[in-house]
Amino acid sequence: MLHPRMRYALWKDVPDDDWNNWKWQMKNRVCTLEALAAAGLRLAPAEVQGIRREEERLRMAVTPHFLSLVDPENPDCPIRRQVVPRIEEHFVCPRDMDDPCGEVKDSPVPGLVHRYPDRVLVLATEACASYCRYCTRKRIVGKRLHTIDRDELARICDYISANRKIRDVLVSGGDPLALCDEKLDMILGALRSIRHVEMLRIGSRVPVFLPQRVTPALLSVLRRHHPVYLSLHFSHPREITPETARACEALADAGIPLGSQTVLLKGINDSAAVIKRLMHDLLRVRVRPYYLYQCDLAVGTDQFRTPISTGINIIEKLRGHTSGYAVPTFVVDAPGGGGKIPIGPGYFIALVEGRAVLRNYEGKIFEYPEPVEPGSIRVKLRKAELPEKAEPLLVR
Repeated sequence: MLHPRMRYALWKDVPDDDWNNWKWQMKNRVCTLEALAAAGLRLAPAEVQGIRREEERLRMAVTPHFLSLVDPENPDCPIRRQVVPRIEEHFVCPRDMDDPCGEVKDSPVPGLVHRYPDRVLVLATEACASYCRYCTRKRIVGKRLHTIDRDELARICDYISANRKIRDVLVSGGDPLALCDEKLDMILGALRSIRHVEMLRIGSRVPVFLPQRVTPALLSVLRRHHPVYLSLHFSHPREITPETARACEALADAGIPLGSQTVLLKGINDSAAVIKRLMHDLLRVRVRPYYLYQCDLAVGTDQFRTPISTGINIIEKLRGHTSGYAVPTFVVDAPGGGGKIPIGPGYFIALVEGRAVLRNYEGKIFEYPEPVEPGSIRVKLRKAELPEKAEPLLVR
């Protein structure tokens, strides 16, 4: 089968050793209108206008690997819409927010967000391998390309050290796996040295945008700081290429639990069929579906947002119709910093006279008796009814 990159004249003669080198991929990212045209994309007027003004919102940068998955003829390709700017990004509606998750107000020191009692978020870098057009951190990502230095990291570690309730640190950005091994090792090592930090998590889209980055050297760095968890971000089944599958399997083999956080996006994955296929494909490459996010209210993302009812309906068509492992939790990250709020179909109907009235995935109604307070009902058993010896439970 012909590799997708062979469709593009720009990369047809690139040696495999270069193509499979993550540094070559980063160096040769497509960042301009001219480069997209040279790659062979037939651009729609809305894309041309959006790219010409992209510096006003969020810069464009797409790895050759990810661009090779794009349909060059179709501007509505679900892969293409995620990374190629459109003029709609400059249509601002009253609902848009510069900081939709309220991270700034919950930042006691630069580069750190402390919202939940036992965990914090560290914004390690403003750079990514590629830039999602619906990014919730457009206010910082892709602009200065700043990465925390030793002094900033020391202040972050001092804050965490002084707050013994913090047991879980999520390192995100930007994308921490876009950093070099040495920088990543320094950041993880400093956080791991704090005695009451029990686990480290990394938020990353690198296995999707840049699977070549998952090298033996990177795996060695991650292993040094266990327990390390990876929160990955997949949006569409076509993102799970053979290269991405190998990267995920290598991470899993290194003892790193993998979870996926998927953003619900209009015209990209807003159907039960697409989400179900994505969840099944993720499980096949040992990634556990975790969250399905309602798209945040970031500036210029109205084109991607769906009604909340869309997410609820998708979960309803998954729950009971496929294995529970394939059903993510649908959440809204409450605007202004309220945190993640899970939302789902109404399976609990009422509580009536000590009975819970429930609806199953087929719409059938069932009752479940609530526990009875001791002494409220006396049950008498004759001595002959009492078993002399409990039989062991056998699972056949």
